Amino acid sequence: MDSNKKIRVGITHGDINGIGYEVILKTLGEPLICDLCTPIVYGSSRAMSYHRKALNLPNVNFNMVTSAEEAADNVNNLVEVISEEVKIELGKPSEVAGKTAFAALKRATDDLRNGIIDVLVTAPINKDTIQSDEFQFAGHTEYLESEIGEGNKSLMILCNDNLRVALVTTHLPLAKVPEAITKEAIIEKLRIFDESLRKDFNIQSPRIAVLALNPHAGENGLLGTEEKEIITPAIEEAYADKILCFGPYAADGFFGSGEFSHFDGVLAMYHDQGLAPFKTISMESGVNFTAGLPYIRTSPDHGTGYDITGKNMANEESFRSAIYKAIDIYRNRARYYEMRKNPLRRQYFDKSGDKEVLDLTKDDNDDTTEIIND
Repeated sequence: MDSNKKIRVGITHGDINGIGYEVILKTLGEPLICDLCTPIVYGSSRAMSYHRKALNLPNVNFNMVTSAEEAADNVNNLVEVISEEVKIELGKPSEVAGKTAFAALKRATDDLRNGIIDVLVTAPINKDTIQSDEFQFAGHTEYLESEIGEGNKSLMILCNDNLRVALVTTHLPLAKVPEAITKEAIIEKLRIFDESLRKDFNIQSPRIAVLALNPHAGENGLLGTEEKEIITPAIEEAYADKILCFGPYAADGFFGSGEFSHFDGVLAMYHDQGLAPFKTISMESGVNFTAGLPYIRTSPDHGTGYDITGKNMANEESFRSAIYKAIDIYRNRARYYEMRKNPLRRQYFDKSGDKEVLDLTKDDNDDTTEIIND
């Protein structure tokens, strides 16, 4: 990673019947974006033109390419992944919209894996219509973990400049949440969260608050035993492993009192427990970041917005923030790895005597031996 180069940001168009193109066009209509990065949209020029005209938006210029490798700096680029005419039904889920959403996602994911783009920003999809023989996942997070995780586990983090909320369970029916809350799962997520806060958010000694599962943190077993039997032992084990985690905290009072502001991250047990307060607090600036993977992916923290599609009512702030956050994380990772490359000079001694020398230029034929232990 090079923290100084112009970053190539791949952008998938998401569901063509939703607000994806609206927030993309509004964001990329700002000249500042091309000064900051090289945007590469994976989508359809016909679909984009349809949305622009329906919304009566100003024209946004794009460099049309057949491959992201042909993308030019200082301009917006569009990779045509859908060559044929597509039927757009504003505000309605459709099989066509699901197919075009997956076509863009698959192409962009392949390019991310192959280093053709540096980061990925995804517009919202409909998790139902995108299902197919090739996509049998609950959402972007699970798909990306399978395709480009390289054996690593993912972690969904919702973030803005002041709050970072991660989830133990993500797109899971509420009835199945309790059985998925295990000590091992919590510790695994805490380790990923701790590493991400250090590597991706440049926080040196992150403090993580862990939420309870039950109301009032179980009331000492009266309202549930998960806190005593699972969550507290997980916190204690992770803390012994030098992860600064605390809790469990009752979720309602934790957010309502503003206690979250004393921590660098919050680990919630399930989707709505973390996302409902986050979206209330973050207003329009929230970003969804898939942590734990070798590659960087962000998205806005909202859905397809069918109810406002075609009405020129969508706010692009979250999508713009997703681009900014992907760039920030890319640079933070580059600095993180650079700082840890050859952190200490190796120490050698001359075999012919006791004189110690410090030299990194020695090769295997030199008459020196590396000191491994004092």
